[in-house]
Amino acid sequence: MKDVRIIVTGGTIDKVHDPATEALAFSEDNTTHVPEILSLARCHFPTVQLLMLKDSLDFDDDDRATIVEAILAAPEPAIVVTHGTGTMGQSARWISKRVSGKTIVLTGAMRPHSLSFSDGPFNMGGAIIAAQVMQNGVYGVMNGRVFEAAALTKNTEQGRFDV
Repeated sequence: MKDVRIIVTGGTIDKVHDPATEALAFSEDNTTHVPEILSLARCHFPTVQLLMLKDSLDFDDDDRATIVEAILAAPEPAIVVTHGTGTMGQSARWISKRVSGKTIVLTGAMRPHSLSFSDGPFNMGGAIIAAQVMQNGVYGVMNGRVFEAAALTKNTEQGRFDV
């Protein structure tokens, strides 16, 4: 099996309900839920790197360049990137033009881990497995499916990723 690094960039998977604004936001202490998700699944081998906590709708090419730098600096051959679903496909395609020789899998959630019935843990587990068994390249794992970067598209009407 390949060693896996999880690079945390934010997105809905890490958001919490903010009672002051009645909106979803990142926690005041800027912590990620990824270690808790892994612990609940008894998955203790990935290295977790908190790179940023940002809504992907606010990402720009500088943020994507920061992600690429972290991927290239990582010693692990398999990388999972937590990412907001809004621009996940765009980032996957951007990364695929700049990184080779590693297996990179983007994943996230349509509902935060902090709320009941989140798809985040399911997507995270799928992404960790895909990162270990897929050939080098850039992929997305959402809703029980593995998508190549070119085909990673969010269907906002259905609230899922489709082919």
